[in-house]
Amino acid sequence: MKEYDKVIDLAMRKGIFFPTAEIYSGPAGFWEYGPYGVAIKQNIISLWRKHMVQKDGMLEIDGCQILPEKVFQSSGHLTSFQDPLVECVKCKGIFRADKLIEDKTKKIIPEALKAEQFDKLIKKHKIACPSCKKELSKTRMFNLMVKTLLGSKQEDVAYMRPETCQSIFIDFPRIYKTMRAKLPIGIAQVGKSFRNEISPRQSIFRLKEFTQAEIEVFFNPKKEKDFDKFKEIKSYKLNLALLGKEDKIISISCADAVKKKLVRSGMVSYYLAILMKFFETAGIKKKNIRFREIGGDERAFYAKEAWDLEVKTSLGWMEIVANHYRTDYDLGLHSKGSKKDLSVMDRDEKVLPWVWEASMGIDRLLLMILDNAYTEEKVKGDKRIVLKLESSVAPVQVAIFPLMKKDNLPKKAKSVYDVLKEAYSCQYDEGGSIGKRYRRMDEIGCLYCITVDHQSLEDDTVTVRERDTMKQKRVKIANLHKALKF
Repeated sequence: MKEYDKVIDLAMRKGIFFPTAEIYSGPAGFWEYGPYGVAIKQNIISLWRKHMVQKDGMLEIDGCQILPEKVFQSSGHLTSFQDPLVECVKCKGIFRADKLIEDKTKKIIPEALKAEQFDKLIKKHKIACPSCKKELSKTRMFNLMVKTLLGSKQEDVAYMRPETCQSIFIDFPRIYKTMRAKLPIGIAQVGKSFRNEISPRQSIFRLKEFTQAEIEVFFNPKKEKDFDKFKEIKSYKLNLALLGKEDKIISISCADAVKKKLVRSGMVSYYLAILMKFFETAGIKKKNIRFREIGGDERAFYAKEAWDLEVKTSLGWMEIVANHYRTDYDLGLHSKGSKKDLSVMDRDEKVLPWVWEASMGIDRLLLMILDNAYTEEKVKGDKRIVLKLESSVAPVQVAIFPLMKKDNLPKKAKSVYDVLKEAYSCQYDEGGSIGKRYRRMDEIGCLYCITVDHQSLEDDTVTVRERDTMKQKRVKIANLHKALKF
């Protein structure tokens, strides 16, 4: 079994995530989170909110998941938010043309190509249906928007949002005014988005319903180079995979990246840096993080600069965050579509702000954290599976066990649990042998296991076992808070 498959197997066995409507063989592209999965996901969001939103002084909103048709007419989603689709002429299987070509050539194929360009590549590389090996149809462009009808007569057309950022753009003037904001200012949002994906795959990596955490930084382009926060990260080193040199990652300070014009400005390098720092805090090793420069047909036409934050996994480099220098493209479209002036005052100057965007997939990040944390070790001839999660994202930080279910050990163990649960994410478990209980906790990334035994009844000490080293020591119950280091 490949390592990625082992991660999925573990997630399914532990109920971290699993297919929606599983007993009915529900539709592809929809997944549920069980208790451990919810805990990990919420921990990731809390960490993002702390290290990206709060530290930077951003504002956070919570916009609607359903928006009127006019929003997406103005934004261009109804005409351009689409993927290339091909169909097998025999088995009628439906596939994304760009992904079929990428699988065959092992090269990234820009989604922005025209239908006839995909057809030429399919013909050139002699690509057939992956299921039955028969001929594929001509490519057609398929819109990913999820449509819904509102009202008692279902006459009002609306759409499920395909990304959270449109609410940020259309709410910007009100937020800027009511919060007495000043440029530059970041506005953030985390929530569900919906896309009618042609080929949902790799479990929660590509979904039809997914959670995004997006940040839009509004700034005055005339003052971009006078970005005060740049000095905070000047010496921090970014991992960059430059255009055309993706196989070679360079580690370079933010200051040098700006000086050598590898990134556009100190502002851009700052947001790349705090994003990379956040990923490190979430448990991804820095050597497994890179920013891949996006250019040519792969880069959105409105973006003057773009970087994908990618994480190295058992499947290779996977994109988690899209970073775009969007100029005034979005506010300009909504100004025109709504016939409202979305300009704001920046001190004495009226300006239509430009935007830097960091759009992150929370489900993708969760999967990459599990992939990076998954470890197999041999212990006394047996295989030990452990998720080496950071305490900040682990679903359970401390587990408390009575050695046996008798002699008042459960009562004593529950009293320890009651003391610790106020400060840590705790779980009480008295089922099975101590060895099996240790293994269960290892598999979900629990950092400490505390065992209450007969000696505990005599001297108020317990055994504390550390996850990564498996070392054990006796600790006074009164000193447990000092012994548990997070």
